[in-house]
Amino acid sequence: MSVAIITGASKGLGRALAEALAARGWDLVLDARTEDVLRETAEAVATYGTRVEAVPGDVTDAAHRAELVAAAGKLGGVDLLVSNASALGAEPLVRLEELTLDGLRRALEVNVVAALGLVQEALPLLRASRAGAVIAVSSDAAAETYETWGGYGASKAALDHLAAVLAAEEPGLRVWAVDPGDMGTDLYAAAVPDDDDPRPSPTSVVPAFLRLLDKRPASGRYGAPALLEER
Repeated sequence: MSVAIITGASKGLGRALAEALAARGWDLVLDARTEDVLRETAEAVATYGTRVEAVPGDVTDAAHRAELVAAAGKLGGVDLLVSNASALGAEPLVRLEELTLDGLRRALEVNVVAALGLVQEALPLLRASRAGAVIAVSSDAAAETYETWGGYGASKAALDHLAAVLAAEEPGLRVWAVDPGDMGTDLYAAAVPDDDDPRPSPTSVVPAFLRLLDKRPASGRYGAPALLEER
């Protein structure tokens, strides 16, 4: 049975991925900071008949990261690590002249430092897997210049680079940075609360992530919309 760790899994893309993997028979370790929401998600995902461990906590806490990997180890190992937990740095987003340095530090700590820390913790189990993979959930803000998205975009660009270097250093793994594209999530609503334009549901991009797992293309950066267009 394959085992995945998904951070930021209580709602949005994280929950959608958890449900899709559980439907395929994956065992899961799910992380989020809000315990009651995470527990509800875990109970819903467990209805697919797989083992689901809910481990509430903050990914910036080294002890919590160790707890996530230990929980996966008890389920049999780590075949997939999805770094989905994200921090904006400011809610709503602001121009760089207004971005507090503490806010920027928080975005970097969650989006980059914690993601690397979790990879480091899980690396022995990922290497031991027959098909170890890491997915770093990126953003188009990592590559494009959007006003007010500077701090968040910088953190995601740093995450992309770490993923690329990890792929070079760990050729036995698949390491994919994935830009999911526009989605209607709580994160986006917090970033730009005045934007009422309809956006796709996170569930609509999940098939792109599943395609990566099915096809196992070379490590690299991928856009979910382009993956969905492939035949």
